[in-house]
Amino acid sequence: MEDSRIIYFASDFHLGLPAGSPPVEREKKVVAWLNTAAKDAKEIYLLGDIFDFWWEYKLVVPRGFTRFLGKVASITDSGIPVHFFTGNHDMWVSDYLTSECGMTIHTKPVTVDFNGKKFHLAHGEGLGTQDAGYKILLSIFRNKGLRVMYSALHPSIGVGIGHRWSLNSRLIKGIKMDFLGEEKEDLIRYAKTVLKNDKIDYFIFGHRHLAMTYKLHEGTEIVFLGDWIKHGSFAEWDGTSLHFKTLA
Repeated sequence: MEDSRIIYFASDFHLGLPAGSPPVEREKKVVAWLNTAAKDAKEIYLLGDIFDFWWEYKLVVPRGFTRFLGKVASITDSGIPVHFFTGNHDMWVSDYLTSECGMTIHTKPVTVDFNGKKFHLAHGEGLGTQDAGYKILLSIFRNKGLRVMYSALHPSIGVGIGHRWSLNSRLIKGIKMDFLGEEKEDLIRYAKTVLKNDKIDYFIFGHRHLAMTYKLHEGTEIVFLGDWIKHGSFAEWDGTSLHFKTLA
């Protein structure tokens, strides 16, 4: 019997960010979408920056997100896999989201096969970039020794610093992020390098906050998942076709 269930993709909820829609209302919108998706979902992929800031101490996790975490736990308890890709705002995860919420954590891009079609999935931070400064910043963020040192800070200090850093982001300042064109988009540049060694049918990325699809001449389609700061955009794979959608 053919499996008619849907595979869902979404990213950049930025839960907790005081920009665009109010944080609590955004969380409720995300939970409502998850409730709907869970009715026919085969798997759910959350491709990074789900939280606007997440730093996980050994015995302490950030305050808030109760509705979201509870809903995810309920979905995974029902047997539906939920995949969490770390983004540049929430890469500092440990085992809480796995042990308490049942999510599968991915810290690197993943290539998967769905019904004979190859999907390359990633949040997208740093991929294809030629910005040396950004590469250095990401290496600092990912440095295990520095993360241990940061975790030695009291949570009220460490989380407080993280929130203040987040408030300096382009999102809170309302800076518009436009499509730069095929030659200047880092993630398109990255996709072309992947295609040199592998045949990929679909690339799905978060990070850029662009709600759009883009077709390369190789016949490959790139999906930029957008964000949920003001709207809600996501993609669905029904086993035959990929559909890009935005909540009304």
